[in-house]
Amino acid sequence: MDGFRTLSQASSARCSAPECSAGEPVGSDLQRRDVHPLEEANGFRALLNLEEPKYSIEQIAAKTGKSPVYVASRLRLTELVPIAVEAFYREEIGVGHALLLAKLQPGQQELALAACFKEDWSAGGQKAKRILLPVRNLHFWIESNILLILKLAPFDKRDSQLVPAAGSCVDCPKRTGHNKLLFSDMGKQDACTDPTCYQAKVDAHVAKAVAAKPKLVQISTAYGQQQEGSTTLPRNKYIEIRPEKPTTKDEATRPEFKTCQYTTDAIVSEGIDKGELRKVCTNLNCPVHHPKKRAQQGDNAKWKAEQEKQRRETAMANTIGIRTLAAITTAVPVRLMKRDLAFIVEALLPIMDEPRLAMIARNRGIRSKEGESVGRLLAGVLRKADESELGRALVEIVILLSARSQSDSGKVLRTAAQTYKVDTEAIAVKVKQEFAAKAKAKKETKPVPKAKKAA
Repeated sequence: MDGFRTLSQASSARCSAPECSAGEPVGSDLQRRDVHPLEEANGFRALLNLEEPKYSIEQIAAKTGKSPVYVASRLRLTELVPIAVEAFYREEIGVGHALLLAKLQPGQQELALAACFKEDWSAGGQKAKRILLPVRNLHFWIESNILLILKLAPFDKRDSQLVPAAGSCVDCPKRTGHNKLLFSDMGKQDACTDPTCYQAKVDAHVAKAVAAKPKLVQISTAYGQQQEGSTTLPRNKYIEIRPEKPTTKDEATRPEFKTCQYTTDAIVSEGIDKGELRKVCTNLNCPVHHPKKRAQQGDNAKWKAEQEKQRRETAMANTIGIRTLAAITTAVPVRLMKRDLAFIVEALLPIMDEPRLAMIARNRGIRSKEGESVGRLLAGVLRKADESELGRALVEIVILLSARSQSDSGKVLRTAAQTYKVDTEAIAVKVKQEFAAKAKAKKETKPVPKAKKAA
């Protein structure tokens, strides 16, 4: 019991930093010298490994006055990779960062450790200052890059033979739901913490489905050209049939809400939805999903209404694009030195066409008068800008130039939006609301024609 008493006294000291786990006991021992969490973790591990007497996490928690969650989290610290242990001992990261890193697989901890910091070049010099980000940033990074919600998995989580070496997801210790003490702060949704294993199961699921049903059509939900000889159909070679029923009259007329004699089963073999089963039409001559354009536009009033609708949709799409671009550039961090950014920006501006220069200028409130060059005005403003603004302008220019050189111009914007975590759906909803409000106001202010007087 002497060893247990010593451990209890040592482990009763705790970190008072905000990132430390909530619910840990606070007592007079806080006045003592803090014991490093790794030393405490090794002490807990030594007790857990004893053959006689035998201790459980709950028993250790009761003896030391800690919660079972606290003990389970500290025990996991013994599984930190060496580079994370060194950073923790050097106090480059806090206990909150270390606790999150320890919950990841060894191969992911080094990537996650890099995500704990950002580089700041604002002070100048040849080397950036490394700044530790809050624990919440690491938590968000893990949710975005590591955790995969198992209820959305396309494969059977109970199938232990899908990938024999991995076994069933139900019994996997890398599943957050397998150890609720350890992953209590990761949310209520059961998730996989090993993307490599998850992807291997998705690949095996696709191969198994195609082998069982050779005529199953393989489709891609990704953008870009297919590799030569690929049996996977690209997006422009099929129409996906929506499983839900149309909710409006307009939706009921759209091809994707209709079935045809050519409708067949398909599986996504490329793209973010890989492994999911879909219904598609692959016949490019199908009268339902590929109707021929009408030879005539119909009556003049209907044609004008359609033209107005297309004009409005185009204007709305342009506004959404501009807002998305502005939101992306706002999220760009400072990386390069000012002289580097200024050089790159000034070198790229001359190869931009006038409409794109005007778009960049518009985002900065620059308006050119008749006869003035918007390019010169923009260059003058950017010469006086700081590193942060130059960085945003650089990303904006690259997006616009890349979009000009690709057939799918929206792909670059979508990729940038994903990179900088921009919510394009929220932007689209807001723009649609603004356009609807303008249309309503215009309709309300339209003068009512006066009735003709009787002769």
